[in-house]
Amino acid sequence: MERVGKAASLTRISAVYSVAFVVGFSWLTWGPDTGRLWLDSLIADVLATLVVFGASRYYRNSSCYDAYWSVLPPLLTLYWWVDSSPGTDQVRCALIAMLVFAWAIRLTGNWVYAWPGLRHEDWRYPLLRDRAGRGEFVVDLIAIHLVPTGQVFLGLLPVYVAVTAPARGFNWLDIVAFVVGFAAVALEFVADLQMHRFTSERQPGQVMSSGLWSWSRHPNYFGEVGFWFALALFGVAAAPAEAWWLFIGAVAMLAMFLGASIPMMEKRSLERRPDYQTVIDRVPRFVPRPPRRVRV
Repeated sequence: MERVGKAASLTRISAVYSVAFVVGFSWLTWGPDTGRLWLDSLIADVLATLVVFGASRYYRNSSCYDAYWSVLPPLLTLYWWVDSSPGTDQVRCALIAMLVFAWAIRLTGNWVYAWPGLRHEDWRYPLLRDRAGRGEFVVDLIAIHLVPTGQVFLGLLPVYVAVTAPARGFNWLDIVAFVVGFAAVALEFVADLQMHRFTSERQPGQVMSSGLWSWSRHPNYFGEVGFWFALALFGVAAAPAEAWWLFIGAVAMLAMFLGASIPMMEKRSLERRPDYQTVIDRVPRFVPRPPRRVRV
C-alpha cells in the first residue's frame, strides 16, 4: 500500500473506528433484541470488530485493530450505565467509569505516541500469519481480531454486573478495587514514560533495566493485569454471590501475557539483544520485586 504519514494514518484509523462504532450502535438500536443486554452488546462488539478487520485487510496492516482494545471499553461502560436499573449504586458506577476512562486514555495515548503510522505493523502479526500459511486469513480474523475482542469483553463482564442491575450497596471492597485499579494504571503510566525516555536515548543493542524495569521485565503487563483484576473486584463488591466466575476475564488476561505475549517478546529480545540474558538473570519476569544479585 502507499506510504502515509502518521497524521494521515490516525485520520484513517479514526474514520474506521467511527464506522465500526456506528455499525455496532445501529445493531443495538435497530437490531433484533435478544432480551439480554450483554448478548446484544457482544454481537455489536463483534460486528464492529469485523469492520476493523475489513480495514486491516484493506490496508494490509493488522495494527489497525490495536487501539480498538482500549477505545471500546469506555463506550460499553457508558452504554451499560445509561441502561442501568434504578437501583444501581451510582457512586460505584462513577468510580468504575473514572477508572476505565483513565485506563483507556493512558493506553490509547501511549499507542498514539508510539505508533509511527500505517507503514508500521506490530511484529507479532506477520509472524502469526506466516506460521499459518494458507490459513493466514483465519488466523488474522480469529487470533488477531476476534480473540482479543472476546478477551476484553470477558474482562468487562464484572463491569456489566456492577453497573446494570440493582446490587449490594457501595462498600469497602469498592474502595479497594478503585485504589488497586488506579495504582495499576499509574504503574503502567510510569513504565511507559520510562520506556519512552529510554528508547529515545538508547544505543544499538542496549536493554532497558532501570526504574520500574529493574524490578520487573514487564511492569506494564503487570499493571495491565492489575487493572482487570480491579474490575473483577468491583463486580464482587456489587454481587458477592457471583464471585466464582467474575475473575475469569482477569485470569484469561494473565494467561495471555504469561503464556503468549511475554514468551514471544523475551525470545525476540534475546535474538536481537544478547545482553538481555543478563537482565533475565537479574530482573524478575513479571511480579515486581528487588532485582537479584548475580554472582560473577
